[in-house]
Parts: sequence; structure tokens; C-alpha cells
Amino acid sequence: MISDKMAEALNEQVNREMYSAYLYMAMSAHCSQLGLKGFANWFMVQYHEEMLHAMKIYEYIQRQGAAVALAPIEAPPASFASPMDMFAQTLTHEQFITRSINDLMELAIAEKDHASQIFLEWYVTEQVEEEENDNDILAQLRLIGDNPQGLMILDRELAARMTTVPTDFSKGIESAMAAATSAP
Repeated sequence: MISDKMAEALNEQVNREMYSAYLYMAMSAHCSQLGLKGFANWFMVQYHEEMLHAMKIYEYIQRQGAAVALAPIEAPPASFASPMDMFAQTLTHEQFITRSINDLMELAIAEKDHASQIFLEWYVTEQVEEEENDNDILAQLRLIGDNPQGLMILDRELAARMTTVPTDFSKGIESAMAAATSAP
């Protein structure tokens, strides 16, 4: 069983991950309005990844015998200045999430909570990937600058991103992950 302090911190992280999903859904909607369907797709795939992140923590809290305590999710912004602005905000947000995951890991270490440390290792690795992806797209956007043709090419590239994580958690994370890896 995890401590009350760890359960509270993990519940806060569920809220942060749900906000992340909500933020990326808002960005997807904004991109759709702009006619940037590839960007919209990229952010919707990101939404699904964030939902997985939240659900993994949600189930871990329950498996550890603690109570899940859901809090209100803050409303994300509804509009953004540009694709560059969206990815700059995305990177800033993911850096915030990385700090939050690191804080959780530090708490687990301080409490000698080995199970939570092992559980959180996946998130530490995941955050490296998240920030790298955001930095790569920001670099491309910087190269494109004000070139609309370059933006359209990047939009087509982002349209190719596919959801590779499970999206149905009704039978639990482990079942969803197993189904996703065994799908043809």
C-alpha cells in the first residue's frame, strides 16, 4: 500500500494528465478550424496518449489500495496564435509534466516506496520522448518560418501519425495494452 502522501500526489498527477489530454484536444479543435487537419490529427493522437498516462496512474492508485480522488479539470485555452505557439506551449507544458513526474519520483525515493519508483520509471522515460518530439516539431516550424508551402508539407507529415496506444480502458489498462499489442 502507498502512503497517503503518495496517493495524494498521484491523484494530482491524474489531474495533470487529464488536463494535458484536454489541452491537446483544444489544440486539435483549433487546428481543425484553421484547416490544418494534420496538426489536428497529431494533437488528437497526443490526447489519446495523455488519457493512457492518466489511466495508468488511476489504476495504479487503486491497485495499491488507495482511493482515487478526482478533482475538477481546468479549462484549457480555446485559441492559439499559430502552430509555433501551440508547439511552444506544448513543450512548456511537457516540461512542467516532466518536473511533476520527477517530483513524484523524489517522493517515492524519500518514502522508500520501491513499487512506485518502478511504476514511475516508465513515465520518466516517456517524458524524454515527449519533449524530444516537441523539440523536433518546433525545429521544423522554425525552419519553415512564414512559408505556407512548408507548413502544408509538415501538416501532411503530421497527418500520418497514428494512435498506437489503447483507447478503450473499460477492461483495465493491462487488458487494453495486451489487446493493442496483439491487434493485427
